[in-house]
This record gives sequence, structure tokens and C-alpha cells, in this order.
Amino acid sequence: MIWGIFKRDMCHATRNVIAVIVSMGLVVVPALYAWFNIAASWDPYGNTKALKVAVANNDKGYKSDLIPVRVNVGETIISTLHANDQLDWQFVKSDKAIDGVKSGEYYAAIVIPKGFSADMMTLFSPDIKHAQLKYYLNEKINPIAPHITDQGATTVVNTIDKTFAKTIAQVGLDLASSILHYSQSPQMAEYMRNLNGNLTTMADTLSGASQQVTSYSQLLGSANDIVDSTGKLLASATKAGKQAQNALKQGKSGATSLTSAGANVTSSVNTALDQVSGAFDQVAAKVNKAFDAIGKGSDTAASQLATLSEQISSGESLYDTYITSLNHMRESVEQLPDSDSAKQALLEAIDREITLLEAAKGDSQKLAQQLKDASTQVTQDTAAAERSRKEILNRITSAKQSISNVRDDYATNVKPKIDALASTVSTLISQTDSMITQLSGTADGLDDVTGDVGTNVTSIRSTLGAIAKKLDSSAATVKKLITKLETGGNAGDGNSDGGDGDNDADSGESDELRALATANASTLSTLISAPVALHRVSVYPIANYGSAMAPFYTILSIWVGAIILCAMLKVTISDREKAHVLGLGDTLPRIAGPSGPGNASRWGLRLDHEYFGRYAIFALLALLQGTLVCLGDTYFLGVQANHALQFLAVGWLAALVFSNIVYTLTVSFGDIGKAVAVVLLVMQVAGSGGTFPIETLPKFFQMLYPFLPFPHAIDAMHAAMAGSYGNEYLLDMVYLALFLIPSLLLGLVLRKPVIRLNNWVSRNLESTKVM
Repeated sequence: MIWGIFKRDMCHATRNVIAVIVSMGLVVVPALYAWFNIAASWDPYGNTKALKVAVANNDKGYKSDLIPVRVNVGETIISTLHANDQLDWQFVKSDKAIDGVKSGEYYAAIVIPKGFSADMMTLFSPDIKHAQLKYYLNEKINPIAPHITDQGATTVVNTIDKTFAKTIAQVGLDLASSILHYSQSPQMAEYMRNLNGNLTTMADTLSGASQQVTSYSQLLGSANDIVDSTGKLLASATKAGKQAQNALKQGKSGATSLTSAGANVTSSVNTALDQVSGAFDQVAAKVNKAFDAIGKGSDTAASQLATLSEQISSGESLYDTYITSLNHMRESVEQLPDSDSAKQALLEAIDREITLLEAAKGDSQKLAQQLKDASTQVTQDTAAAERSRKEILNRITSAKQSISNVRDDYATNVKPKIDALASTVSTLISQTDSMITQLSGTADGLDDVTGDVGTNVTSIRSTLGAIAKKLDSSAATVKKLITKLETGGNAGDGNSDGGDGDNDADSGESDELRALATANASTLSTLISAPVALHRVSVYPIANYGSAMAPFYTILSIWVGAIILCAMLKVTISDREKAHVLGLGDTLPRIAGPSGPGNASRWGLRLDHEYFGRYAIFALLALLQGTLVCLGDTYFLGVQANHALQFLAVGWLAALVFSNIVYTLTVSFGDIGKAVAVVLLVMQVAGSGGTFPIETLPKFFQMLYPFLPFPHAIDAMHAAMAGSYGNEYLLDMVYLALFLIPSLLLGLVLRKPVIRLNNWVSRNLESTKVM
């Protein structure tokens, strides 16, 4: 039955030329719909050169006081845009640019304000301002054009940013390179040596200053202790002054006694020295007497000489006593103030007196030794004894002369100075008495001052300690700088002595700086202006925008083709056709009842036979539509299709599913079903995700998305074009095929209850004579 219906439909469709032309049109029209849309959107963003965008430059430029070079960023922008063919840039005045946007002559306009360069250069000042471009946009001309011109404006802004950063970086690198070359010149080497010398002096000065400040702090610490005790000392100053005055009175009396004592000492010294001199005369007589007795008795002469030797040795203690007294006197004189003019002269006189006494003492010792030696010689050799007597007598004469020298020097030098000292002490005592009297009167006034002084000294010491630390830190910093400069200089000279790790690191840094400064400044400045480059890695790449939009327009055209088929072809079978299929002639018997679906079931032509029999020609034409549009996409337009057979299979399955859905709606609900098919078409155009990502659509479409056939068909076609991830293609094909289940369920099962309702609706529409 199904085959019979299909054969008669094919015969009717090819009966005449008009029928063939219409059938061909039913196949071709959907393909033309897809091809025109795909070709129109093949490369829209690559054909923006005709979009007119006005550019007006009002920038006055900028010239700083520091660098006498005029900077005009606006002119740089204009020069850059002249070489940019992304849009049709129109360089006009600002008034014409704004008016052109309003009139529609330009899609957009960019106006560079007067202070644009000045605002950009505020980057190097504390008051930074954002340089702003004025961007005028006509949004009513075209919905897509504003987005394209926005991209162009963004390109201008990015170009400005990169150009500005590149210029600043290039200037800095050129300056660094010039400095590096200059640093290697002999003049720079001389400057560095002078700088190191000055820095070394500065570091030493800072260290010395720190030590001085520390010493001042310690001195103030000692002074603080003195100040603390000064209060107590001043409190007892009055009492001590009185005691000092009493002591001075006694000292004055002692000074008077000193003069008398000096006279007495002089008399005693003279007497003692005269006695020693007389004793030497007696020793000379005894020596002569002893030597004269040699002939009479050698033993007696030896005994006498030995006795004389012992007597002279015992007399040496007088010299020691006198020398000790002079040393005590010298110690007393040393305690006098250095400003006393008599002090040094008296010290020199006492030292000379001590020297003379030491010489006299030495002569006595030698005399005693010679007498001792002579006592042993007289018994042995008479001739030698005679020689010893002459030597002893000469030694006695020398010792006697030494004593005379001591006596004369004392009388000439020591005695007058002792008298002068006594006079000076008396005068000093009188002056000191007056000073103590004044000090006693002042002590009470100073008592209250010491407390405040101690507090202030503590505060000053804290401040000085902080200053000393700062000075030490500054000195260390300067020394570190000197080390860095010396290391940098050595690295610059290319010297390598196998130094420590720090030197190696500094040398490495210097080498890196040299490599940076000697590199291509333009390349480095470009890197600095755009340090991050976007490396685009396409996953499942699509050749062009037309190929990317091909699945959407192809699937859409297949649905449109299904609607056209239902609009042009009859979905119901007439009773005459049923009779011919059943072999009953031209009409069904009257027993069949009113014309309609299922009225020939008693003769074996069931409702499902009618459904599939008439749908067969719909399916055939739908498959031809899908085949033509897919082959045209691939081989006529050149749409990317990495898997051409899979691409064609999606078109075939979509043609069967879509034609069946539209056919079922039309068979079940008549013209209302066609309207529902159009509504589904509109819903799927908006909610299929074919143009915008489904995530960007309203919530309603996101919820409806999985229950529409378009998304699955488009995804399957994308997988066939660019590649499939796992079983993505097969799953989408299965999901698309599942839509046949509700369609067939409606056409074969749920259709029966609504047949009478559909017939009633059709009769009422025909009764209007309009519908």
C-alpha cells in the first residue's frame, strides 16, 4: 500500500514540465537560502575597510622645561592611522567629524583633544591624569557596525599605549647605552677614581664623626656623674672653704718656715760638705803615712790601707741620704702647676745637683776600691805600690773636687730657687685665700642648677647615641657603594681575579647590563611596550567565519525546506487516489463514508499506510534538499569539512527528522500545524546557540535548549567539519534521531483522536471563503 501511494505520487510529480520545475524548485530553494547567507557572512570582519570613521586631531603638543623637545602624540596617532587599513579613516576637522556622525556619513568619530600630549606626559609628575580620546558613535545605522568601529577605536587606544611605552622605553635604553659607552671612556675612569677618593674621604669622615660623637656621649656620661656629685660638693663648699682658709694660714706659716728651713739646709749642707772635704785631706795624710811604712812593715801598711777603704765605703751612705732628700724635694716641685715659671728651673737645678752627687759618690767608690787593691799590692810589689799611691792621691784630689762642685752648685743654683719658690707659694696662698672666699659665696647659688643639668645631659646622651648609629650606618652605606663602584669598574675593564661570590654576581649583573644596553634598542623597546604576546592555539580550527556559520544556516535551510514542502505538497490522500491504490477504480464505494484519513481501512489501506505512503515523497525531496545544500556548502562555497561524508550524513538525518516533524504537525493539525512549525523555526533561530553562545541567552532559552533539534544538528555538523571529541558526533546524531520518536508517536498514535477535530477546523476555515 505504501509503495503504491509513493509510485502514484512520483508519477504525478513528473507528469509535466511544470511539475518537474516545481519539484526542482522545492529542492533548490532551501539550498539557495543557505548559500546566500553563508556567502554573505563569509568574512564580514575582514571587509571593514569601507566603514568610514572620522579622525580629528586638536592636540597642541607638549614641551617640558627639563627637556626642550616638543612631543605631539596626536600627530603620531595620525601618522599611524594613515598606515592602518582596518577601517576607512577620514581625517577631518572636529566639527565636521561630529556632524558627520550625526548625519550618518561616518559610523564613528575619534577626536583627539588639545591637551592630550600634556595629559600623557603627566606620567612623570606627581599629578597624573588619564589622557582621554573623545569617541562619537552612531548606533542606529547598523547593529553590527558599532561593534566593529569599537574594535577600531580600541585598536587606536592600544596603538597609542604601545607607541608611548615604546618611545619611553627606547629613550631610556638609548640613554642607558650612551651612559654605558661613556662609562668606558678615560674621562669616566678619571671621574670614577675621583669619586671613589671623595667617597672614601666621606666614609672616613663619617666614621670619625661617629667616634667623636660617641666620645662626646661618654664624656657627657662622665660629666653627668660629676654633675651628680657636684651638688653634694657644692653643699659642703662653705665648710670646706673655711677649712681651706685655715689650712692656707698654716701654709703661709709653712712658707715662711720654708725660707728659714732653706737657710738651715744650706748651712747644714755646707757644713757636711766641708767635713767630707776635710775628711779627704785626712785620708790623703793617712795614705802617705801608710805607704811610707811599707819599708818598715808591709803588713802594717796593708792594714792601714784596708781600714781607710772601709771608712770611705761607709761614708757613701751620706751621699744616698742627700740624694734621697733631693728626690723628695723634686717630687714636691713636680706637683706645682705648669704655669709656674720657677718650677722647671728648680727641677733642672735639682737634677743637676743629683748628677753631681752621683759623680762624687762614684769617685768615693773608686777610691775605696783602689785603697783595697793597694792593701794587697804593698806586700807583693814595692814598685806597684808606689804607683798605686800616686793614683790614690789623684783619686782623692778628684773626689775632693767633686764635693766642692756639689757645694758650689747648691749654693749657686738650688738655694736661690728654693727661696724664690717659698716666695711664690706665699703669694699663691694669699690669692687662693681670696678665691676660696668668693667660691664659698657662689656655692649656694649653684646648688639648684646641678639637678637640671643632669637631666639635660641624659637627654643629650640619648640623642648623641642615635646620631652615632646614623653616622655608622651612613659610613657603611658609603663603603658599600665604594665596593660596588670598584667591582663595577673591574668588571667593565674585563679583569677577573677569581674573587668571591659577590664579585662574581656583580660582574654578572654588569655583563647583563652591558648586553641589555648594547642590544637593539628598537627591539627591546617593542618588547617593553608589549611584554606579553598572545600565541593563539586553535583547537578544532575553523577556516573562516563563513565556515563557522555554515552549520547554522544549513540546518536552518533544511527546516525551511521542510516547511516549503508542506506548503507546496498535499499531506492528505484523496479518495480517488485511495481507490486507484486499492484497484477500486476512480472512486471509493459509498460505504467508505466522508472523505478523510482512514476511511479506506476496511479495504486494507490503514491510517499508517496513508501516513508513510504520502510521507515517502516528502522524505525523498527532503533528502535531495539536504544533499544539495551540503554538497553546495562543501564544493561550491568551499566550506570547511574535514569529514565530508559525516557532514553529508548530518544533512540527511536532519532532512528526515525535520521533514517528518513538519509533515506530522501538518498531517495532524493542518494549517495550524504549519503555523506551529514556523513558531518552532523562530524559537530555534533564537535559542539554538548557532550565532551567540547559549550561555549568553536569557534563562528561558537556556532551559529550552536541550529540547530543540537544531542545537544537536548544529553540534553534529561542527564535529563533522572540525573534528569530534570522543563520541561527540555519534551522541549528537543519536539525540537528533530521538526526535523522530515523539513525531512518529504523534503521527501514528495520537493523531487518531484529533482527526475529527482537525476536520471540523478545516470545514470552518473553508466556510470563511478567505482561508
